[in-house]
Amino acid sequence: MGEQPGLEVAVCLARVRERDEDAARALVEHLYPLVIKIVRAHLPRRLDEEDLAQEIFMKVFANTAQYRGEVPFEHWVSRVAVSTCLDRLRAQKRRPEWRWADLSEGEAEVLDAVLHNEAEPHPSHAADAGELVSKLMQTLSPEDQLVIRLLDLEERSVAEIAAQTGWSQTLVKVRAFRARRKLRKQLEELEQQKRHE
Repeated sequence: MGEQPGLEVAVCLARVRERDEDAARALVEHLYPLVIKIVRAHLPRRLDEEDLAQEIFMKVFANTAQYRGEVPFEHWVSRVAVSTCLDRLRAQKRRPEWRWADLSEGEAEVLDAVLHNEAEPHPSHAADAGELVSKLMQTLSPEDQLVIRLLDLEERSVAEIAAQTGWSQTLVKVRAFRARRKLRKQLEELEQQKRHE
């Protein structure tokens, strides 16, 4: 939806702090596209995106006094949204370990092609490749999932990720390096399991 004509975020915030419901609605309308995009990118499984977006807005409005104006309000809201999604992912504590036997036939073929440096998997295996990536990503911590998703899947810059998460650029790079190493280890373990089957 973008910037609403005539919406002054600072004025709107001041009115929200005075319990002005119309200002709160205008602010939600202004921020909704940003929040829902973050929620959809980091939505924990089995959660309704509208419920999570509502939780984020509740946190934003409950903590407007903490916003000091040192960064644009949208950046502050992004950090609240990302941390809320990470908190939800942590609460699920779903970091299963996958075995070769857990993979579907198509996923096994995709992984076999990757492990043996063959050409890209056949286009008919695109869905299997996506499922395989999703399964492997679930073995990572929420923070590692986030950095890999933003950096490698969404192709965001390190600076953009730092701004969105509040992490330093160095921390983003270190997390990405460690997360990739963990994914490689998972792939190696799957290959060893295949050899022993």
